[in-house]
Amino acid sequence: MDFNKNQPIYLQIADYINENILLEKWKEGERVQSVRELSMNLQVNPNTVMRSYTYLQNEDVLFNQRGIGYFISEGSLKKIKKIKKDHFVDIDLPEVFKTGNLLGVTPEELSDYYRDFLKEV
Repeated sequence: MDFNKNQPIYLQIADYINENILLEKWKEGERVQSVRELSMNLQVNPNTVMRSYTYLQNEDVLFNQRGIGYFISEGSLKKIKKIKKDHFVDIDLPEVFKTGNLLGVTPEELSDYYRDFLKEV
């Protein structure tokens, strides 16, 4: 995983976990990798992964079963989608619209770009 300098690593790891849940690679109720396993796979300090897990537990995305490990909470997929969609609509889209307006990109062009993007996905 390549980390960027604009966001704390623990939040980038949380985003990585959320993305895997959104892609349904990791299902609700499934156990996630241990702190040690994920820290070795991502080559980060275990404390950083623990901070990510704690953050996601506070967000009700993960839950801990003492002595067994962390699991993906029921309803987490729906919750993550809502949080991400709200952020996209409230933060990302206005920035796209502002930049598009400054550059003279029409709504029709934006729609065409979006359709082209969907063909590639």
